[in-house]
Amino acid sequence: MKFNIRGENIEVTNAIREYVEKKISKLERYFDSAPTSDVHVNLSVYNDEQRIEVTIPMTNLLLRAEVQHIDLYAAVDLAVDKLERQIRKHKTKINRKFRQNGAPKHAFAELEKEAKLASEENENQIELVRTKRFNLKPMDSEEAILQMDMLGHSFFVFTNDQSGETNVVYKRRDGKYGLIEPHV
Repeated sequence: MKFNIRGENIEVTNAIREYVEKKISKLERYFDSAPTSDVHVNLSVYNDEQRIEVTIPMTNLLLRAEVQHIDLYAAVDLAVDKLERQIRKHKTKINRKFRQNGAPKHAFAELEKEAKLASEENENQIELVRTKRFNLKPMDSEEAILQMDMLGHSFFVFTNDQSGETNVVYKRRDGKYGLIEPHV
């Protein structure tokens, strides 16, 4: 695993880096051969709250954990626990399908190999699964937010009634709203 550890409002010291790498490297025991994927770790501090986000993109599987805690080391431990649960859940699901074909570790390894081959073949092919067409009604951003909430979507495309340009409002993770305005 290749680690990409960044700090936001925190300096990533060697001790923190070593602790994160040591803990996340323990996930390798779930695989026959060590995954060659990158591990993206984002550490941040906001209002005395430590946050860790770990993303491990793999073939046919995306492992992701996001934890907030007062103690950074405890947050790392909790994130690794979440990742372990995800791996076990995924392996259990796969092993149910391939139970008759041999040992669970081998079934998981075979599936990873097949997925890697398939992704290499389909790497340059992008599959569009749905096309939607709709009229862009001129409105202000507040009305667009109301429309988005009414529809239960996380974003809404509209024509800005003041500028006449296409804009997008979206709901952020913190529950607030954002506006995307094109800049040509």
